[in-house]
Amino acid sequence: MNSKWQRFLFLVLMLVCIAFVTGCAKEQIESRPTGLQAEVTEESAEDAKSSEELAAEEARRKAEEYELQQAEAEAAEKEEARAADISQLKELIHFDFDSYELKSQDREILKEKASILRNREEIDLMIEGHCDERGTEEYNLALGERRARAAYEYLILLGVSPDRLNIISYGEEKPLDPRHNEQAWAKNRRAQFRVD
Repeated sequence: MNSKWQRFLFLVLMLVCIAFVTGCAKEQIESRPTGLQAEVTEESAEDAKSSEELAAEEARRKAEEYELQQAEAEAAEKEEARAADISQLKELIHFDFDSYELKSQDREILKEKASILRNREEIDLMIEGHCDERGTEEYNLALGERRARAAYEYLILLGVSPDRLNIISYGEEKPLDPRHNEQAWAKNRRAQFRVD
């Protein structure tokens, strides 16, 4: 029996040793990659690095694209606002027969123009004085100039630099409405504004 126990213990001890030795060998194999395993591991690391670089590049590209879209949208918005301001600056004012006195509604129009001009230093304005066909050519040229000057002086009073304003009189030369009646004459008695 003693010998059976000894054999049994010896067998158990051998199995434990074999298990221990194979476990250590397995750890060594796993901890030391073969040449092929080492290459695969390096390639995987390079692929991961390459994927990260591609993702970063894509993120940069999208950010630049977004910034470009934002800049284009802002530029379009500014251009639209500028076009609206220029349209407002071109709005006509009208005068009564044989008068260069500014009416209250025309003063409001000129206040809007002055506000735009104060905010847009790059814009200069030409003010054209016009008359209807009644009266002599010389008289209408002088009246057209007084009409343009009335708008000019009011804009200066509202804070617009005189260096940015010019006046010219066309008298009766450039009618808006060529008919010969009161409706046409009322349209033609005007100050017209041109953006320079």
